[in-house]
Amino acid sequence: MNYSVIRWLVGWVLSLEAAFLLIPLALCLGYSEPYAVDYLIAIAVTALPGLAMAARRPKNPAFYAREGFVATALSWIFLSLAGALPFWISGCIPKYTDALFEVISGFTTTGASILRDVESMPKSLLFWRSFTHWIGGMGVLVFLLALLPMAGGQSILIMRAESPGPSVGKLVPRLQHTAVYLYGIYLGMTVAEVIVLLIGKLDLFSALCISFGTAGTGGFGVLNDSFASYSTYVQVAVTVFMFAFGVNFNFYFLMLMRKLRSAFSMEEVRCYFIVFVAAMSLITLNLMSMEYGSFGYCLLHAAFQCSSVMTTTGFSSVDFDLWPTFSKTVLICLMFVGACAGSTGGGIKVSRMIMYFKNIGRELRRLIHPRRVTVVRMDGKALDSGMVASVNMWLLAYIAVFFASMLAISLDNFDFTTNFSAVAATLNNIGPGLSLVGPSRNFGDFSALSKLVLMFDMLAGRLEIFPMLLLLRPGTWQKGA
Repeated sequence: MNYSVIRWLVGWVLSLEAAFLLIPLALCLGYSEPYAVDYLIAIAVTALPGLAMAARRPKNPAFYAREGFVATALSWIFLSLAGALPFWISGCIPKYTDALFEVISGFTTTGASILRDVESMPKSLLFWRSFTHWIGGMGVLVFLLALLPMAGGQSILIMRAESPGPSVGKLVPRLQHTAVYLYGIYLGMTVAEVIVLLIGKLDLFSALCISFGTAGTGGFGVLNDSFASYSTYVQVAVTVFMFAFGVNFNFYFLMLMRKLRSAFSMEEVRCYFIVFVAAMSLITLNLMSMEYGSFGYCLLHAAFQCSSVMTTTGFSSVDFDLWPTFSKTVLICLMFVGACAGSTGGGIKVSRMIMYFKNIGRELRRLIHPRRVTVVRMDGKALDSGMVASVNMWLLAYIAVFFASMLAISLDNFDFTTNFSAVAATLNNIGPGLSLVGPSRNFGDFSALSKLVLMFDMLAGRLEIFPMLLLLRPGTWQKGA
């Protein structure tokens, strides 16, 4: 284990976070809020160790898969530990465990909250809370890759550990340029949404916070009712942008390069669109059959909630916990499907779901024709056995973490629906669940132990399970292992 490389990377992450904290500090001064000293303390506590760790470049630059996964996991943990300080030091969230839960939910773009009254929070902290979504959406280490080359060509290992989805590759020959393209697309789409919301007569503060939550597919808002009180224009605009940020960013890159045929031939993007339209149609018909409102009303809220849940954003325009059982079941299914790989969304990912169903089809064909050689193809290309095995092992790890988490939080003695949807909402980085953690409720009633379990789930879901599991393996830390 090359500890010096890990120390250097974590130092850079903390230094970058300290720089990011200057933005809410400026807002605090601009709004004349009495928390400037608290921000300065948080910045100092973050910057001093960060700069000290980043000052000494590692003598041995060798960087392998183990260091990539461990550095990524530790970076996110330290990022969260420092990011919680403004909430805790200011006293706006008195318990550090709760502050940590809130900020992990922000960085992992989950959107699960312990706050009962969001509107009572200072604006600078509301901004920081939403800004963590934007930071975590594409990944802080991917942002670092865009700024400076790290660990030579092997820095692809960092991107693979941090980026959501079964595989990550280079869009252009140089990895640093790939990171620049990704963040360029990300920033451009965010700015576009801010402009669209400003046209909808939102103030700049609300437009920025909503855009950060949408871009990172996070779900933190600035109103207690999330999106229920916003205009139809704003709800439609956010529906479109939530869906857009759930698309594989390779699609947008190909569009920019004018490779339209390659872009629209992406099997995952087509399937993502089909699943969304099917789910939206089913819920619309179900709501109309139960006389929940007119066709326009049902379609609007079905589209909003399908886009929000499938992309794991977590905004809510209505309390969908009051919807018919069929509609809630469809939403639960979307929680697990998730968005596209290579997007800012969470969940199992559409690409994995395609692979699983194709694997099932291949096994059925083998039963009928035992001697026939069959391969799993995606976008016309055969997937190697290593990729298929890796995707299958990821699912086993996902199931193991899911049920271990359910067992642990069941000690709080809440009902099954609450426990199941709480784990589903955190491990899939969605935010709201059902019952006691529904859109009109929060996660504040869970015990400290359950919150720690759910924090682990949020980090594991955002980092694709294995980086967090590696931290728990004793052999990971042995030099010769």
